[in-house]
Amino acid sequence: MSAALIDPKAMGKVAVLMGGFSGEREISLMSGGGVLQALLAQGVDAQAFDPAQRDLGELKREGFDRVFINLHGRFGEDGTVQGALELMGIPYTGSGVLASSVAMDKIMTKRIWLAEGLSTPAWRQVDSVEQTIAAFKALGAPMIVKPAREGSSLGLTKVTDPAQCAQAYELAARHDPEVLCEQFIAGDEVTCPVLGTGAQATALPVIRIVAPDGNYDYEHKYFTDDTQYLVPCGLPEGEEAAVQALVLKAFRTLGCRGWARADVMIDARTRQPYLLEINTSPGMTSHSLVPMSARSTGLSYEQLCLRVLASASLDNPLPVSHGD
Repeated sequence: MSAALIDPKAMGKVAVLMGGFSGEREISLMSGGGVLQALLAQGVDAQAFDPAQRDLGELKREGFDRVFINLHGRFGEDGTVQGALELMGIPYTGSGVLASSVAMDKIMTKRIWLAEGLSTPAWRQVDSVEQTIAAFKALGAPMIVKPAREGSSLGLTKVTDPAQCAQAYELAARHDPEVLCEQFIAGDEVTCPVLGTGAQATALPVIRIVAPDGNYDYEHKYFTDDTQYLVPCGLPEGEEAAVQALVLKAFRTLGCRGWARADVMIDARTRQPYLLEINTSPGMTSHSLVPMSARSTGLSYEQLCLRVLASASLDNPLPVSHGD
C-alpha cells in the first residue's frame, strides 16, 4: 500500500516498542526515537513504550490499537514479544511468532535455507574451544565466530589463526551458549530490505557496504561515518537482481511478513551470493539501511514508518469475546 493512501488517524493509538532487555538496547532506543518522531509528525497518536520499564500488560489495559516493534535482539525480535501481543490481540509490525523466533536463531535459519536449496556459507555449531579449533580446521581461514542468537555484530570475531579460537569462542559464548562458526566469504558485502508480505513482498534496492579494512563491526555500524553505503550499489544489473531474488526467497521461506532486511556476501571469485542472516526488526537509526534503501526509491523515512505501521497484523486473530 502506498504511504500516501494511509490515513494516520486510522492507525489508532500506537505504541512504539523500544529499549527492552537485549544487548542492543542502546540501538533500539535510537531507532525507536526516530520512528516515534516520524509517526508523530504525520499525525499518528503514537507513544514510546519501553518493556524494560513497563509491564507489557499495560498495552492492553491502556487501549493501544497497534504496536510498532522497534526492539532488537532477544525479548523483542525473537518471537517472545510477538507471542505476548498475539495473546493480547494487538496487531504488531514485522514477522509473526514462528518466523521471528527462527530468524533470530542463525543456526536454525541456515538449516531451513539449506533444506530449501538457498546458498549460505558452510558452518559448524560448537560448544567448546576444542570444537571451535576443529571447525577452524574444517572451514579454513578466515572463519567467523559469533553467537547464534545475537545481532549488531555483538560477540563476533574474525579468526585467522587457531590461537585465536579460544578467545573468539569465549567472547561469543558470553552472549549465547549456542555458538556458530562460519566460513568467511571474501567479496562484496551487501544488504537488501524487503517490504510487504507473501506474493506482495518486494525487494528494495541493494546497498553495498564498504567498511574500513572490511571491518563492519558494531562501532562502524552505528557510531562512525567511516563506512560507505553505496546506493545504487554499483553491482552489475544481473547481480543485483540475483541478490534481490535470493533475499525474497529467503524471506518467504522463513514465513516473514511486513518487512525485514537480509545480509548477503558475494564471493569475489565466483560472484555467487551467500545469505548470512535476516533481520525481522531492522534498525531505523540515522545510519540504518532500510530507510537508506527506501529513500533511493523516493520513499521518505516518514512514509516508510507509516507504511510499516499500516502492515501491522496478527498470526491468529482471536475471536471477539462478548463477556458473560
